[in-house]
Amino acid sequence: MNAPATEPISEAWLKKRIWPRFTRTRKEHRKIYLASHSLGRPPDRTAQDLQHALDLWYHDMGAAWSDWRAARERFRALVARLIGAKRPDCVIPRASAGQGLRAVLNALQSEKKSKLRVVASDGEFDSIDFILRVYREQGRLDLRVMPWRDLSAGNADLVVVSSVQFRTGEWFHNLPKLLRAAKAAGALVLIDAYHHAGVLPLDVHALGVDFAIGGCAKYLRGGPGAGWLYVRPGLVETMRTPDTGWYAKDKPFAFERPDPPQFAAGGDAWLESTPAVLAPVQAMAGLEVTLELGVERLRDYSIEQKQLLADFLQLRGIESAGAGDEHGAFLTIEHADTPRLVAGLARHNIVVDARGDYLRICPDILNTEGELAQVAEELAALMGR
Repeated sequence: MNAPATEPISEAWLKKRIWPRFTRTRKEHRKIYLASHSLGRPPDRTAQDLQHALDLWYHDMGAAWSDWRAARERFRALVARLIGAKRPDCVIPRASAGQGLRAVLNALQSEKKSKLRVVASDGEFDSIDFILRVYREQGRLDLRVMPWRDLSAGNADLVVVSSVQFRTGEWFHNLPKLLRAAKAAGALVLIDAYHHAGVLPLDVHALGVDFAIGGCAKYLRGGPGAGWLYVRPGLVETMRTPDTGWYAKDKPFAFERPDPPQFAAGGDAWLESTPAVLAPVQAMAGLEVTLELGVERLRDYSIEQKQLLADFLQLRGIESAGAGDEHGAFLTIEHADTPRLVAGLARHNIVVDARGDYLRICPDILNTEGELAQVAEELAALMGR
């Protein structure tokens, strides 16, 4: 990985230094792509890394496991750097953020003699919300859903909240206050950082976050399947989840069967059975690009791009939200018929998406100023402005 750059990001600098690493997606996907909040565009090296991992299988067969395991540990270390985790083993690879949530819920349930009490916001992503409601319907927890902006930790064992909203991109500024209140009330806090990590600086250790879930499919350019769970020091050594397997054993390759079971040290005790080996590999190049550019620099450039697009839209009489520092990486336009707008833009080779009444548009380091102007022009025509 190259040393972190320090000069301000500009379109000219990106064109010279970064775009050459994305020749495939820029050549093969000849559309104005503004949906990195859904699926990020991969660097060229992603395909090379995956091919190398597959070549090891063909050439080395079982001996490939040493390189595959090393890639998993590299993935854990990169995510730890990104989110401010003190130790890489506090990052546990998971196929999805939802899988991480289930591991935490099951761990807490196994420790409690009474029913688990969970408070969640009404702004959680569908997968997280759905899992919590299914657990409630199965009688495995009591669930209280509160308005996102008014979330509190009272009378809860676990508080679940997105640090950045998936619908609107709003940033949960009360997170430090919520964490302090939760600690005082004896509650633990799990944040969904999927729209936060790589977009806004994040230091889970400094914040005192108990658990965090996220993944690399979006802004980190790592594709689906490369999710992760963070468990803070102090909990990661003492709490145990039933979502386990032989990789969580102490000395798994000794093939011994101590009774009671003996867990590995630290976060390795949260590993499961035979892991998916390609997901960490596919996420590597995107994570390294993000860390090389630096989240702070990416954030500054993102705000510039969002404001530029918001200005183009405003000139055409279209109001948008999300341009400032109060939101994550995308703009939203509230509209009663967002599917029509998405489909209309698609006919002009412009890729955006919507969540309910919110059209989501995410400028990216691979977008040009001219593309943002074109998006505003086409959207104005669709909306009759």
